[in-house]
Amino acid sequence: MPIKALASTIKARWVCEQAHQQLKEELGLDHFEGRSWHGLRRHALMAMIAYTFLQHRRLAAAKRGKKNQRATTTAKLASGAPCHPRAHHALAASAMPALPQMAQLGIAR
Repeated sequence: MPIKALASTIKARWVCEQAHQQLKEELGLDHFEGRSWHGLRRHALMAMIAYTFLQHRRLAAAKRGKKNQRATTTAKLASGAPCHPRAHHALAASAMPALPQMAQLGIAR
């Protein structure tokens, strides 16, 4: 197996594990105490919908931050500061920040 394919597989697994951990810790995926498969599937679906919504908000906030960061990066490049062409990859490799708490979004439990 090529090293790039192996690395992408490992990274994909890590992303899936992080998403599952956030679903359990922050959205209550593991709090289901029902007695039917229908209830479990509905509970899991609602947790995944909530995760998708929060992930969309997080990515939109990150995109807004990038737009602000580009202006400062352009100013740095204009000033002659050295910049490595792959410096932005360090940001992508960092761990995902925690999702905002429900109270911060104004959502009641």
